[in-house]
Order: sequence, then structure tokens, then C-alpha cells
Amino acid sequence: MSEKLDDQNIPVVDLGAFLSGTVDERLKLAQHVDEICRSIGFLIIKNHDVPKNICDAAWSSAKAFFEQNIAYKNTTGSDDAGCPRGYTPIEGEALGKTLGIDAPPDRKESFSIGPLKPPTGYHEDENFHFFYGPNIWPQTPAEFRENWIAYYKAMEILGAQIMQLLAAALGLEDSFFVKYHTHHISALRSQNYPSLSGDLLPGQLRAAAHSDYGTVTILNADPDVGGLEVKSPSGNWISAPKTQDAFIINIGDLMARWTNDRWVSTLHRVVDPVGASGQPIAKRQSMAYFMNPNYDASIDAIPTCVEAGTSSLYLPVQAGQYLMNKFMVSN
Repeated sequence: MSEKLDDQNIPVVDLGAFLSGTVDERLKLAQHVDEICRSIGFLIIKNHDVPKNICDAAWSSAKAFFEQNIAYKNTTGSDDAGCPRGYTPIEGEALGKTLGIDAPPDRKESFSIGPLKPPTGYHEDENFHFFYGPNIWPQTPAEFRENWIAYYKAMEILGAQIMQLLAAALGLEDSFFVKYHTHHISALRSQNYPSLSGDLLPGQLRAAAHSDYGTVTILNADPDVGGLEVKSPSGNWISAPKTQDAFIINIGDLMARWTNDRWVSTLHRVVDPVGASGQPIAKRQSMAYFMNPNYDASIDAIPTCVEAGTSSLYLPVQAGQYLMNKFMVSN
């Protein structure tokens, strides 16, 4: 059902085997996932039910958008500083700053959407619009909006299934995390890393070392061009494998807080893929679904993750405020 866990590989987990397995099979796989999340916090999910045509259509729409001229792309940006929607130009973000480092900007551009509609019946404070405001939709390509909405909805379903697996890995009821994601502030983002043929700033990467902010990240990585590296438990940078019809999953900061650091939100980065010296490096694309809790969810340590006689490592934090602080620092 899964590969042996070691320090130099990202393990593969069969999601279908968990969802349709026997009680004993589900328990065995959940225990293995707990081990993975304690050590490296990254895994590869195979045997999922996300239709390939939905993935391909969203990917193609993103590619066509990034091929537009910069003047057009700039018209699809947000007027709100740090807002996780719309277009962000090359060097418009410096992820290393989220670690308190004066890092150079990242050599990538991106486009993002947030929740498809705001929830009703919830308190709209001054920051409510930051996450639940209307999405910005490019007019070119014409099918962009339709394809991205389909992909976002598919990720909502996959994300809920992954959360069942993670709940089981913590020895909780499968539905434990549902109430925290009923009006979630998850974001879908496509990253485009252009060919690197010019001079780079000292220490500049395609994406600087960082940890993700939310619950979990579901990454559809470029199947042809590598570059994603993950910091192993021993401190080495290991290359994530190029994958086909699979998703790379990693634990985010809020999930680490939830588990009282039983699970790790691991540093990762995107470097130049291996190429001949002096030759332009191939461009790279990816699509990431950042699964985040409800805006007003209070993230406090799960009681079963706090050892008897000890207290939580963190004070409770509101998910929306925590995420907003991260967004504002990196932009």
C-alpha cells in the first residue's frame, strides 16, 4: 500500500486503499501516514479519483494565461496588498521573508483564486473581504474561469478525503476536521517559473525556502521539469520526484500547530533543475491547492496531541489572521 519510509525519499501512499480498505488495512495505512507526518511531512498520493480531463484543462488554461503579454497579465492583479487572488508578477513575492530572512524576490509569476463565494451568516470584520472577496477572472483564455472552478471543486473533494486520512492517522474520527473547513479560505494557485537565462541576485531561487501556512497543500507538479526540493529530517535537501497522475501533499503550519508539533511543516524550495552550465534552464509550471481552515476557526492543539502533565506549545490562533499575516510579509 505504501513505500518504506526513509530519509532520502518522499513516500507514496495509496489513497484508494485507505478509502475502500478493510478496517485493518485503513489502520495500518493511517499509522504509516502518522509516521510520515512526524518525520518529513511530505507524501505522494496516488490512486485518487480526480478526473484527468479536469486536471489537464485547468493546467492548459494556466499555461495559456501565462503566455499572454505582461501588460495584459498586470490588468488581472489585485489592488489589495498581499491579497491571495489575481496575478502576481515575476519577483512580486519573496517567500523567504516569511522566515524572517531578508531574501531576494522569487523568480516566478503566479495566478490565484480563493473561495468561489463568501459564506452567509458569518461576522464580516474588517479583514473578511481579504479572503472572501470576489475572484479576478482573466478574459483570455475564454475557458479559464470554467476550467479553474471545476479544478477547485475537485480539490475540495480530494482535500476532504485527505483530511479523513489525516484524522485517522491521529486516531480521531474521520470527520474530525470537517467542522473546521465548512467555509474554508482555501486558495488555488498556479506558478510559472520562466526560463532562467539572465543574471540572478545572490541567493535568488525560483522559490526560496519556506513552509506552507495552512492545513495541507495539494501540489500538481510539473511532470517534466523538476526543481522542488524538500528538507529531510537529517537536514539534507532531497529532490522531489517528477510524478504522473499523482499529487504531492505536505503538512502546513496550522496543521503542525494543531498537532502540537507532533507533525512537521517542512521547509521546501524550488531551485534550478539540473542543466548544462551556461544554458537557459527550462521553464516550469505547477498548480497548488492550499487547503486552509475557516477564516474564523480557532486553531488550538488537539488534546490527544498534548502529553499528560504538559501544556500546548502554542496559544490558540484564528486561522484567518494567522494566514493574513503570512501573506502580508511575503509581498
